[in-house]
Amino acid sequence: MMTMQPTEFEPHFYDNLLRIIQMIHHQPHTILGLHPFFGGSKVIHLWRPGAQQVFIEVFGDLIEAKRIHEEGIFECVVPGHTTALDYRVFHQNGLLAYDPYAFLPTFGEMDQYLFGKGVHYELYECMGGRLTTHGGVSGVKFSVWAPNAKSVSLVADFNYWDGRVNPMRVMGYSGIWELFVPGIGEGEKYKFEIHTQQGERILKSDPFAYSCELRPATASVIANIERFKWQDQAWIEKRTSANLTSAPMNVYEVHLGSWRKRGNDFLNYRELAHELVAYCLDMGFTHVELLPIQEHPLDESWGYQVSGFYAPTSRFGTPEDFQYFVNYFHNHQLGVILDWVPGHFPMDAFSIGRFDGSALYEHADPRQGYHPHWHTHIFNFGRHEVSNFLIANALYWFEVMHIDGLRVDAVASMLYLDYGREESEWIPNDFGGKENLQAIEFIKHLNSIVHSRCPGVLTIAEESTSFPGVTHSVESGGLGFDFKWNMGWMNDTLRYFSKDTLFRSHHHHDLTFGLIYVFSEKFISVLSHDEVVHGKRSLLSKMPGDMWQQFANLRLLLSYMICQPGKKLLFMGAEIGQWNEWNCKSDLEWFLLQFPTHQGIQNFVRDINHFYLNHPAFWQKDCTHESFEWVDFADIQNSVISYLRKSSEEKLLCVHNYTPLYHSDYVLHLSQFQNIEEIFNSDDQKYGGSGKHTHPEVIKDAAGKVIGVRLALAPLATMIFKLV
Repeated sequence: MMTMQPTEFEPHFYDNLLRIIQMIHHQPHTILGLHPFFGGSKVIHLWRPGAQQVFIEVFGDLIEAKRIHEEGIFECVVPGHTTALDYRVFHQNGLLAYDPYAFLPTFGEMDQYLFGKGVHYELYECMGGRLTTHGGVSGVKFSVWAPNAKSVSLVADFNYWDGRVNPMRVMGYSGIWELFVPGIGEGEKYKFEIHTQQGERILKSDPFAYSCELRPATASVIANIERFKWQDQAWIEKRTSANLTSAPMNVYEVHLGSWRKRGNDFLNYRELAHELVAYCLDMGFTHVELLPIQEHPLDESWGYQVSGFYAPTSRFGTPEDFQYFVNYFHNHQLGVILDWVPGHFPMDAFSIGRFDGSALYEHADPRQGYHPHWHTHIFNFGRHEVSNFLIANALYWFEVMHIDGLRVDAVASMLYLDYGREESEWIPNDFGGKENLQAIEFIKHLNSIVHSRCPGVLTIAEESTSFPGVTHSVESGGLGFDFKWNMGWMNDTLRYFSKDTLFRSHHHHDLTFGLIYVFSEKFISVLSHDEVVHGKRSLLSKMPGDMWQQFANLRLLLSYMICQPGKKLLFMGAEIGQWNEWNCKSDLEWFLLQFPTHQGIQNFVRDINHFYLNHPAFWQKDCTHESFEWVDFADIQNSVISYLRKSSEEKLLCVHNYTPLYHSDYVLHLSQFQNIEEIFNSDDQKYGGSGKHTHPEVIKDAAGKVIGVRLALAPLATMIFKLV
């Protein structure tokens, strides 16, 4: 029952009160908070559902407010000179703080305009829950995009998760709902309660949250990402001027949750930083690439079903801990690349799927918005606000978290509308084709902005088709990536190595085909996590033959990758010769290193990696034809290939023998050198090999001209020679 007449300033006062109570008011600040009243005074309106009595602190004194509606609307008449900083209200948890409804918006008109156009590249600063000082008052500003919601409320620790207490206001036609809450701070857990057009009330985590609760809990958490003091300016400056196409790049692919553990517990980002840096430096890696560390609900997804795109997973600590991780790597001259998943997202009810009761981030039509392979939603790349969410996310990891590269997951699934679908399960583009034109435009926009704002960082495509121009510049019609995973090389190579050595001569083309296209893009040769799971077996277990041959084959495989054109990536576990497939729930089988065979593999990987770093022939002209020259690709009978790797400083001869036969008198026709010296041999006894080394003999014709070299080829081995 009402106990107060409406004021002359608010003819629809009763209706507005009811809309507050019914939680359907778009502008609660027009009723709640501090407002003009009769006779030059002001009035404070407060909404405390179900409360019988409420006190407000005004000019330092506690004053009992008057209940004007039995549902819990209170008012307190105050002097006309009262400002937002002259009174404080009590929240449900007892916090006494300034009134959230007495402050101007924190999300401005320019923010709305840029977001609507899809070009708000600092969106991560103003969306979500952010620590701030507003109007001279510290607190947290909240902004969330929910254009189809009837209303949105903030629920959090401070209001005991009561969705009635703190309704948010909508900002114009942007679909952004906003609220500034003074007095709360770091560590506050929160979500958004969204009242949909269908009459549902759904709880959603913050899509822009900097931090999240440890799974299985799903609340967002207010985090301070500005406190950390970066000390990597020298690295950033060096990165800006570097040209990685002509520099060594040897990437160690790591899943943080299973690289090393403490019993059943995860290590913290800081602990991982110290242990991983020491290991990478010792083993000769230049970068670490992390399987997705963005927040995700399911361990078994390996991080590829992301629910918190802006939040480093709390499994390993806080955002500040992650900043320490990156900073520590940079201070030891190691780069950090993150796997990034902009193609799809999980269907968990708390996440961004059907965020405001409608298909907001995803397409409404399942032929465009549902991924049959992974049972996930697909982003609507043609919607400006969605592409802005993703591009700002990439910039956040580069600009705020200082990471050095993003490896973009499943690019092929983004490029093609029919990816993983039957004929009737997809919709052609406007021209009748299968290319996803909106995704292509998004990728070009992403790469253009990233490279203009963050010179020196990398974007890397995991792209498994022959889509043209993946690593060509946007200006020349390409997608603008810096590198592309060479999935064709990986598949051909692993298929070849799985064959019994007796039959490898029938599959010789698997070794040579990749060299036809290797310089059409800037490639990274990869032996990734995808090849050691789901029944595919570990690299060592794929190898045919007895145990000696299996280890020899693994050494041959890894050294073959090092010698081939392209940058390098190796998934953890291969360097110790793990027998079992990778298991994300347990750490690597480090105990294997007590056995000489496995210690030999680790020593071999360490040596070949450092050998790679010390020889510019393998990387200085990596992306050009000048760096590679066949010597003999046609010795099918013996399953031997040989070629030169070249730089401006040196010329190396690489010879690979893919059978267990020892060739004591093997001749290669080769000229334009005077001396030859063996400088690396994967068959060395210190690695577990047979120790078959060679003393090359230079062959000359009657005129004394060099026409070839006679070698002894070790079994199942890579042999590298320096030519002078």
